[in-house]
Amino acid sequence: MPTDVIMPQMGESIVEGTITKWLKKAGDRVEKDEPLFEISTDKVDAEIPSPVAGVLTEIIVPEGATVGINTVVATVATSGDAETAASASHEAASALAASGTAVVMPQMGESIVEGTITKWLKKVGDKVEKDEPLFEISTDKVDAEIPSPVAGILSEIKISEGATVGINTVVAVIGGVTASGSALPPAPKAPSVAPEAAPKPQPPAPQLVGRRLRSSPLVRRIAQDNNLDLRQVAGTGSEGRITKEDVLRHLREYGPGNAEPEQPTATAHLPGELVPLTRMRSIIAQRMVESLRTSPHVHTVYKVDMTRVVQLRERERAGFEQRNGVKLTYMPFIAMATVEALRKFPIVNASLEGESIRYHRNINLGIAVSLDWGLIVPVLSHAEESTFVGLAKAIADLAGRARAKKLLPDETAGSTFTLTNSGVFGGEFGTPIINQPESAILAIGGLRKEPVVLTDAEGNDTIAIRSMQTYCLGFDHRLIDGADSGKFMLEFKKVLETWNRKIG
Repeated sequence: MPTDVIMPQMGESIVEGTITKWLKKAGDRVEKDEPLFEISTDKVDAEIPSPVAGVLTEIIVPEGATVGINTVVATVATSGDAETAASASHEAASALAASGTAVVMPQMGESIVEGTITKWLKKVGDKVEKDEPLFEISTDKVDAEIPSPVAGILSEIKISEGATVGINTVVAVIGGVTASGSALPPAPKAPSVAPEAAPKPQPPAPQLVGRRLRSSPLVRRIAQDNNLDLRQVAGTGSEGRITKEDVLRHLREYGPGNAEPEQPTATAHLPGELVPLTRMRSIIAQRMVESLRTSPHVHTVYKVDMTRVVQLRERERAGFEQRNGVKLTYMPFIAMATVEALRKFPIVNASLEGESIRYHRNINLGIAVSLDWGLIVPVLSHAEESTFVGLAKAIADLAGRARAKKLLPDETAGSTFTLTNSGVFGGEFGTPIINQPESAILAIGGLRKEPVVLTDAEGNDTIAIRSMQTYCLGFDHRLIDGADSGKFMLEFKKVLETWNRKIG
């Protein structure tokens, strides 16, 4: 019997991996524990060995594809079964090439059962490359671009824009021939290059800007952390793929970049036009009504003197960005103050589960990000373990990838407390709706200079110009009393007004 080769789990929090290179081809003999393929995850790059000795009869998942753990990626036939299985595999492959490759609605998270196709990026008859964005989808967790699993011609679109279908539904077919009926030429193979003779990347150049990128999630994460536009990096992998070594070499030679995330533009609508709700807008509406129906909302408002933080930020912002490759905003100050207050008052970080209270082991901060087409709340998990620099980088990373539709589904799940910046547009403060199943949410108001009465140790009053900011805590009164909310907010206020922590 053939042995299935699966995508391994490379760590407790790893849920998927990208096959970056097959080290064997169908029909090759492999030994047990001999390296079979290379994978990349957001934590590690690794070679995966064959579980048995035999013949690699079928490669199910191609290079560049990202699949969940325990997905069967290949089969290896052992002993006497090898020749028969290999022959059957070649016949099956020929039949598949003749009939085309099915493109399915992917599962974008453990709890996701359906998705809406919001836009086709190609039309029938177009040539597509493997990993080239093919269509956009929207789920109740994330918006994402879905790449083509193979190179070929988009021969059929089965599901139209705006339709919602279950996972694994066939949405399109990619054929193995061109529109004229002639077979597609094989992709040119990259020459074999010894590590010491690997081509040296060139300095950033304009002729690199328009090219299509091939890279792994780990490579994209490294680039994001260093504000690096991958279009500036020369790839030495197969078909120009940018490897981990390529991006690290570029950073050593040229340093971090100044890339800004792409900003999708909102669609303009005519006055009087009736426009159906998008999938995301519809889900937001449902969640808001459900939250108000579920939790008795109470709001408490506090003014915080941010002068000390404002002065520190102005003094350190240039050096901080130079040292850490990320801009110094107010959000990491607010996030750290939130974490410290939640540590002291864990009831504000808790949730109701039936007739019981769940005191969460970790502080998972949801950071609400406003998009041109809606709102999304990426999650900064285990925030209590982060340094100030770690918080700054994570917040910038999550917000940037949210706006560029690059978030993973798990990065929008599991929050225990949410921050929302309602003051970014100049408002005094907002009265936020709780992000279920959390029990509290903190709205950040506008920051402005105001005259404030200050009282010294002798009781003398003076008027001074201070940088003041208003914060509004919305909380579930079933679980959190007014006294608990007040103690939490006083601790939060104290951390910011007496800031004495290193920022890195």
